[in-house]
Amino acid sequence: MSLLKVEGLSTHFISRDIDNRMRVAKALSGVSFALDTGRVLGIIGETGAGKSLTAQSICGLLKPPARIVGGRVTFDGQDLTAMSPEALNRLRGAQIALVVQNPRTSLDPLSRVGDQLVRIHQAHGRHSQAASRKRALEMLAAVGIPDPEGRAKAWPHELSGGMAQRVLIAMALMNGPRLLIADEPTTGLDVTVQAQILDLMRDLVQRFGMAMMIITHDLGVVAHYCDEVAVMFAGTIVESGPVRTIFGAPGHPYTQALIAATPERKRIGGGGAQIGGEPPDLYNLPSGCPVRLRCAHATEVCATTPPERAMAPGHMVRCHHAGALRDRTRGSVA
Repeated sequence: MSLLKVEGLSTHFISRDIDNRMRVAKALSGVSFALDTGRVLGIIGETGAGKSLTAQSICGLLKPPARIVGGRVTFDGQDLTAMSPEALNRLRGAQIALVVQNPRTSLDPLSRVGDQLVRIHQAHGRHSQAASRKRALEMLAAVGIPDPEGRAKAWPHELSGGMAQRVLIAMALMNGPRLLIADEPTTGLDVTVQAQILDLMRDLVQRFGMAMMIITHDLGVVAHYCDEVAVMFAGTIVESGPVRTIFGAPGHPYTQALIAATPERKRIGGGGAQIGGEPPDLYNLPSGCPVRLRCAHATEVCATTPPERAMAPGHMVRCHHAGALRDRTRGSVA
């Protein structure tokens, strides 16, 4: 049984306009995937595709007017969508941990690093001050911070960007979570520090027997650090499967165009295609395939509900023309 299973998750933003007419933005529509212990899933797509909203929906961190309107999220056999806010709060931070981007805004500037770690530990169990202090130093050491005792006494503003990100990861590990969700965890860090942080996180998954979900715009990160990948567009997953399979022979024209537009592919002369057009209006989504208005391969059949095709074991593509396009390593989305 998968540690995390998301089935048909739909999250909408429901509000009213100035004339009191209901407005519904279908921000997530039928999102489905599974994640096993010891595996790393990468979620990619353009800004506004629904990547971070998926994480927020899983963790129960939605704020009005967002709400889950359909589907299930099962963690270790427990239906998170049926849990009370109190039960979710107990689970979040203990068994499910979230590492967000920009640690500067996530750390409390008025508390020393060690005190913040201690609070996290004591919020999810009856631990003595001494036990929590010991755990804090252990986690700071686990994420590669030199002189844990000295850093525990530091204020957040005294940390470099890479060091602050390591502290956030240490916080996420304080209560021994089984699932780690990292939302753009290396944004704003230089390339060397990015690699160090990602190497660390991948190592922690294996060392502590966790599963991890990485949300990122960086396809290079997914190619090097993830086992599976889910490609999102307009709140739905258009392709998912093993990283090697999808990066080697993407079946969806949108995935092909994303890969072709990467700097790495441009340098070797393998692409350079631009993804033209704008994402669809979530308040007025087109019928059928959400990509069809930007896809050079779209035909009349694409205006109907897109099928879910099995291209290979574990490789799913939501495209009528996936069979004809599966061997293309680059695409053109007009």
